[in-house]
Amino acid sequence: MRTRFAFQPRYFLFWLAYFVAAKAVFLLYHYAKFRLLPDGTGSRIFGYGLRLDASATAYLCVIPFSLFVLGSLLGPRFPLERLLRFFTAVAGIVVAFFTVADLELYRAWGFRLDATPLQYLATPGEMAASAGSAPLLLLLGLFVALLVLGWGLYRQLVGPLPGLPPTFSRLRAALAGMLYSLLLVVPMRGGVQQIPVNQSDVYFSAQPFANHAAVNVPWNVANSLLLQNTGPNPYQFVADSTANRVVASLYRPSVDTVQLLRTPKPNVLFIILESFTGKLVGHLGGERGVTPTLDSLARTDISFRHIYAAGDRSQKGLVALLSGYPNQPATSIIKYPRKTERLPHLARVLKRTGYSTAYYHGGELAFANMKSYLVTAGYERLTERSDFAPQDQNSKWGAHDHVLLNRMLRELPQQRQPFFVTAFTLSSHEPFDVPMRPHFRGTSEAARFRNSVYYTDHVLGQFLAQARRQPWWQNTLVVLVADHGHHQPGDTPNEAPAKFRVPLLLTGGALRPSASGIAVETYGSQTDVAATLLHQLGLPSRQFAWSRDLLAPAPVAWPGGFAFYCFTDGFGVMTPKGGVTYDNVARQVLKQSRNLPKAQLQLGQAYEQASFEDFLNK
Repeated sequence: MRTRFAFQPRYFLFWLAYFVAAKAVFLLYHYAKFRLLPDGTGSRIFGYGLRLDASATAYLCVIPFSLFVLGSLLGPRFPLERLLRFFTAVAGIVVAFFTVADLELYRAWGFRLDATPLQYLATPGEMAASAGSAPLLLLLGLFVALLVLGWGLYRQLVGPLPGLPPTFSRLRAALAGMLYSLLLVVPMRGGVQQIPVNQSDVYFSAQPFANHAAVNVPWNVANSLLLQNTGPNPYQFVADSTANRVVASLYRPSVDTVQLLRTPKPNVLFIILESFTGKLVGHLGGERGVTPTLDSLARTDISFRHIYAAGDRSQKGLVALLSGYPNQPATSIIKYPRKTERLPHLARVLKRTGYSTAYYHGGELAFANMKSYLVTAGYERLTERSDFAPQDQNSKWGAHDHVLLNRMLRELPQQRQPFFVTAFTLSSHEPFDVPMRPHFRGTSEAARFRNSVYYTDHVLGQFLAQARRQPWWQNTLVVLVADHGHHQPGDTPNEAPAKFRVPLLLTGGALRPSASGIAVETYGSQTDVAATLLHQLGLPSRQFAWSRDLLAPAPVAWPGGFAFYCFTDGFGVMTPKGGVTYDNVARQVLKQSRNLPKAQLQLGQAYEQASFEDFLNK
């Protein structure tokens, strides 16, 4: 027989059981990854994850338990049961939504749901477009199933609230309820140990997927919301002086650089290619035939063979490319306008030297807070989705790439020279909706992505062919670079170097004939594009403290160069000696090349520590 004083333990058990069931749904949804785990890993996922599940349960119980105490004091006049059911229903809908959203976001992004998607709430259309390739009917069905499951669990484990025994006073009932409420502190903290439970406590495996599966999603969302990135620095590996000394050695000024331009003040056309992963670029060792335009330019102009994206999202790539600033492992500086105002920017620097500036994008610039960053940079003219006719737009993001590039062809002759014009494509963003007959067979995500990249490469080739006939071409340098890589093709793991390798090429009439066919083998990052460009223009790059000239001698300690990149929540470092990836939560190496010097991991730790400290101080 259920009694009133068993209600609180039963209610706690209800949420705990619900979270365990949600974890099972996650494993089934990602069964292709789950079945590759060693035997026995499944039970360990549930076992290790139980601490975060209990912690999330305890936090969810705070309001119901408080209502229970209040209802015990006020008696029958207080609508306790109705309030408890209302709270549980609302919380159940929110938790079910988080659970279902996480299923598909993990597939696309490689990390469990946190506060990251909240930065897209101002542009719900773009947020919906990000999920354009998701199986919406399946996800809707799972959402309804989770609600039904929650309703069934509540009926079985909780049920109606029994009345207060006539021999038990309200005060005694309230005190008993208060005792249960105080006991919630133990599961909240994950036990009675000195340090409260955190995400790293559920990391137990060398397989990232197993660790990720153990995480409780509502706990993860709430925890990331509470972390305001105001310090202290969570990435503290060595003394700050040591980290700063290591980083300073990477960016010592150099006056030696290979001069590639035949004119001192050329126009600069800076084209950022959405999701152009090196896995689909032939001259980088990727699939042949997907990017014939880029591969042709690599033979006739200048290509950089070992460039890595600083992060894995468009807004992170923008900051790395245009401000030469590193990414952050679990956030993005573009979310903080106060901080981005203090960043250097190529458009601002060139504008001061007499360049006119413009920015072209077929989508909405408000997406992910990019517009505040671009306005702060001082672009004189911004062209975005609302400037294009509806019939020239795809179903999700905005203007097709050929429409964007054709508009630039029409308007560049009117742009005051010298100009710095930035263009950002979008057609190769999922759901890969392009106005072109498929060149490659198949309807899988990888096939659709491959076709979208082929389309953008094709229309880029048409644009360049027409641009070469324009009067402004002979005095123009064109920079072609990707904003980030992609997990397709091959569903590359979130932390793998192959996901971050991207193309970087220079072309245009402003290049010297002797620069034809140069392949730069130095390892570098998107952050290094700014200093490389400025030195070609004969301008100082002191403001861009995290950027180095890829055409100047590499750091003495790393003669072949280096590239640092961030993923959630960890980093990777690539050099000619190989690569190492590190998990910040588990505090362990994920993968590293054989015989890799320990100094490379220490370089990455010092870099992350110093760059995040710089972010905190902005």
